[in-house]
Amino acid sequence: MSPSRKGIILALLQLAIVTSLAAKYVIDRARFPRVWARATAYDPNLPIRGRYISLQLQVNHAEPPAKGLPAGVIAEHKIPNMFWGTLDGKNGQLIVTVAPENQGVQVLGWTGPNKQAQYALMTPVLFFLPEHAQNPWQRAQGGELWVEVTVPANGPPRPIRLAVKKGDTFTPLEIK
Repeated sequence: MSPSRKGIILALLQLAIVTSLAAKYVIDRARFPRVWARATAYDPNLPIRGRYISLQLQVNHAEPPAKGLPAGVIAEHKIPNMFWGTLDGKNGQLIVTVAPENQGVQVLGWTGPNKQAQYALMTPVLFFLPEHAQNPWQRAQGGELWVEVTVPANGPPRPIRLAVKKGDTFTPLEIK
């Protein structure tokens, strides 16, 4: 086989791999729930990080806060505690349900203002930006940053797009 023929076969193989991955994500977006989740953006401060922002997603709990959680997660005067949970999208919300150790995703639970239980995913999701795009969290001034995510059966949510919420109004951000 000639070198040019080997090169063409390799290029077609790589194209098939990339196309199959893109097709998987399109199918997942159609098959799995899509929900909006409140996000806290932060800069991981890595010098070779590329163009992305890290988003820590807040989640809601499917059961009463004390049910099924490890002891002390919601206790007063406790530092935040971690537990394992599975994610689902219900009624337009990102919901976590307690799962056995090392199954699902890690969730941080703490007692917030007014003794309200609050939860967030431990591992941030990454939202990749075009090279010359304006920083989305700077555009969210005066509002809350939200992200629409696909909730797959296993693993972390996959971000689709960002929006700013002011009051009850979502304004999707055009990122170019």
